Amino acid sequence: MISFNFDVITLFPKAFELTNNLGVITRALEKNLIEVNLHDLREYGEGSYRQVDDKPYGGGAGMVLKPEPIYKAYESIRKSPKSKTLLMTPQGKVLKQKDLARWSTLDQIIIICGQYEGYDERIRNLADEEISIGDYVLSGGEIPAISIINGLTRLLPGVLGDPDSLVDESHNSSLLEYPQYTRPQVFRNMKVPDVLISGNHKEIELWRKEQQLKRTFNRRRDLMNSNEIKKFDCD
Repeated sequence: MISFNFDVITLFPKAFELTNNLGVITRALEKNLIEVNLHDLREYGEGSYRQVDDKPYGGGAGMVLKPEPIYKAYESIRKSPKSKTLLMTPQGKVLKQKDLARWSTLDQIIIICGQYEGYDERIRNLADEEISIGDYVLSGGEIPAISIINGLTRLLPGVLGDPDSLVDESHNSSLLEYPQYTRPQVFRNMKVPDVLISGNHKEIELWRKEQQLKRTFNRRRDLMNSNEIKKFDCD
């Protein structure tokens, strides 16, 4: 039985062939934990040319996606009671790990991928949330959609072989993840920190916390609260 459905409205369904070769998504598909349904927007286009875009009123560069095809595609999708619709747009709020965690409690995510110069404003009425994956502009919403499918799928029960691997990951807290090492103990004169091979779990825990603070302070201080910054400065 499928536990989670992704329904994606896109002009370029072939872009999602990539998901068949991504380990996490592939395993989830094979286990029937998820289903990815692609809805080709061109099939809902207007007229003999299957038109999906038009020139913007008031003039301007580029073409704008028409409302009719997207509404038709959206209305053809069977909705779950626990469903949300996401609109991929650089104007949306930037995706956070907490958003993925929040959506993982649902049964269905519907993703609308944009193209060209944007959407007819009336299309926004379909969305529960407008999402961006960063403060930059891509040519379409397919890559952001794949990012969401990947990030959300790995949070679903039964997808990861070791669910504990989610616990200490970056962005699950206000701090980035601590450095990780594996064999060999020495590689090109670079040594694994002595504390990690000491067997002293209390010291290892303290070292990891210190490294989290240091790494976050240097790389993403915006993620830290005032108490964490003060504690790091005091140290």
